[in-house]
Amino acid sequence: MVTTTYQVQGMTCGHCVSAVSAEIGAIAGVDDVRVDLASGQVTVSSESPLDTASVRAAVDEAGYDLVDA
Repeated sequence: MVTTTYQVQGMTCGHCVSAVSAEIGAIAGVDDVRVDLASGQVTVSSESPLDTASVRAAVDEAGYDLVDA
């Protein structure tokens, strides 16, 4: 199990959390997504390391921006 934390910009409400969680959760291999709205941190547990481009595309599809580390 791999846990990675990402920083997402633009989330302001529960709907934002749901949208980001659903899109990232749909990536193959993702087991769990936890979003901290106050900090903008999204912690993802997956079977193996995720391709950052896939996470970026999922966050973009939800309407938000993945902040480069």
